[in-house]
Amino acid sequence: LQPGSGSRQQEDPLGGAEGLALASDPGSALNFLAMVENLQGDSGRGYYLEMLIGTPPQALNILVDTGSSNFAVAGVPDPDVTSYFNPELSSTYKSQGIDVTVKYSQGSWTGVLGTDVITIPKGIYGSYTINIATILESENFFLPGVKWHGILGLAYGALAKPSSSVETFFDSLVRQAEIPNVFSLQMCGAGLPVSGSGTNGGSLVLGGIEPSLYKGDIWYTPIKEEWYYQVEVLKLEVGGQNLDLDCREYNADKAIVDSGTTLLRLPQKVFAAVVQAIAHTSLIQEFSSGFWSGSQLACWDKTERPWSLFPKLSIYLRDENSSRSFRISILPQLYIQPILSIGENLQCYRFGISSSTNALVIGATVMEGFYVIFDRAQKRVGFAVSPCAEVDGSPVSEIEGPFSTADVASNCVSSISFHEPVLWIASYALMSLCGLILLVLIILLLIPPRCQHGYTDNDVVNDESSLVRHRWK
Repeated sequence: LQPGSGSRQQEDPLGGAEGLALASDPGSALNFLAMVENLQGDSGRGYYLEMLIGTPPQALNILVDTGSSNFAVAGVPDPDVTSYFNPELSSTYKSQGIDVTVKYSQGSWTGVLGTDVITIPKGIYGSYTINIATILESENFFLPGVKWHGILGLAYGALAKPSSSVETFFDSLVRQAEIPNVFSLQMCGAGLPVSGSGTNGGSLVLGGIEPSLYKGDIWYTPIKEEWYYQVEVLKLEVGGQNLDLDCREYNADKAIVDSGTTLLRLPQKVFAAVVQAIAHTSLIQEFSSGFWSGSQLACWDKTERPWSLFPKLSIYLRDENSSRSFRISILPQLYIQPILSIGENLQCYRFGISSSTNALVIGATVMEGFYVIFDRAQKRVGFAVSPCAEVDGSPVSEIEGPFSTADVASNCVSSISFHEPVLWIASYALMSLCGLILLVLIILLLIPPRCQHGYTDNDVVNDESSLVRHRWK
């Protein structure tokens, strides 16, 4: 570590024994420069990677999603997709005959698991056999105007459906290609229409870090749990002013880094505090509540720059050294997002932040400001300023630190988690046992011994609703 400079790895950014070269020189194990600008898309509809699937190869665009774990492609024609994978045309496709359903915060699909070979034109050299789900039915998953035909889930196997025994795409790549267990992501859409031409650039670097995609230092925060890329948020500031909430509010019930979510999503209490602080700090006297809720756009003359009216937003993350933190900041150019032009004179914008019932999600609104390193080998997520995060030649993102964590709790993340199947089963069993004991005690207390009777269906206490939560994205 360099004093006061964050956790930047100067010699071996992968932290492994491989000693893989950081730069993309001819002698390095991987040519990371070949992966620069291998993504297209926009923050409104997602960033996608071209992939060749099957034999002979069928070319499809695949959405890059760090918030789920299945690799799935359209397997039948769909009104909202221009291409799909036909397994019958691939001599290397093998069906596993296993049905799979995946639900997201918006949309779902059902398909069948199989395996086939894939190659990535601007990715790792070679062909690899990967688990692939062919989507046969979907609801609100493929949307009008999207230019991708499938989804590449890059989170951990714990989220894979129908079970964690399904090896994920990236785990297969690490095993077969023998690359380091790290990938990095840059999405270049700052200040551009969120549902524009879909040709914004971006880079998914598989197996390492490409120096040309960031400037300054890389700051790392630990991955708290390996399912989503769950991190620990310590506090938020609006315009340099601390929201002064209990730090556990920011992590209710998790805080994750998710490229497949378009907005910065905040737990409801945090969202309300952020909106109040932005409204108070901004230079606008009155603002429609529909703008903050996402139901209305705000429009200005195209000659105006409304971003000057809004404050900076900062998220503090715990450093690898737990007594320190660092902050990633986005300027309003990232969260006041152009979305629609009206006539020749008006440009309309949306609010790039929304409320969430079960997570703080660092989505594309924030990620477009940074080069994000998913260092699975050392169980950490890194952030560095992205050179493409500029609007009118000025940077719209910042990283600063270190800061002391003396003013926050030693742990802002609940240690109780019910997302693993084993814990689900155990929680049901314990709740059932507790309910049964409570029921017996109530009966013994309220009913005379001579009048005791056998249990009926009406005696059963059903408390499932307090335990069951949709843990999928």
